[in-house]
Amino acid sequence: MSATMSARPQPTEDIRNAVTLRGMTPENLDAVMAIEQTAYSHPWSRGNFRDSLNPLFEAQCLWLGDELLGYFLAMHGVEEMHLLNITVAPVRQGQGWAHMMLDALSLMSRHVGAQTLWLEVRQSNARALQVYERYGFVRVGLRKDYYPADRQQREHAVVMSLKL
Repeated sequence: MSATMSARPQPTEDIRNAVTLRGMTPENLDAVMAIEQTAYSHPWSRGNFRDSLNPLFEAQCLWLGDELLGYFLAMHGVEEMHLLNITVAPVRQGQGWAHMMLDALSLMSRHVGAQTLWLEVRQSNARALQVYERYGFVRVGLRKDYYPADRQQREHAVVMSLKL
């Protein structure tokens, strides 16, 4: 771990114990969209989130009291789970919340019989790549021109998997 990473404030045990993970609801979408729009250059739409609020998806929000720390959405498959979106509020990044949500998703995935967890991440998103690799994901491929980028260009996605 670099000096920069270790210097970031980490939540105390008391704060970690006060955090709750709850299913995302339509009432959460304003808070989710506020984070989504500040975290990404090409955010998901409200419709993307609304469409994911059904039994084919795991849509979860991580809360500290009334503060939304982050959220994730994953899609069920045959013996696999596909992580579609995991986001930590920018002001809360670097504090271990993504790891906590990945732990929860891994447990949920195992519970439904998934053997592999899949994801795509922008090739330029070095921070996310580092988080996933530290968690144990491995790079297994590249999807060319997968994500929208500036000026009508596209960006490649790194495909990663984690054996559960």
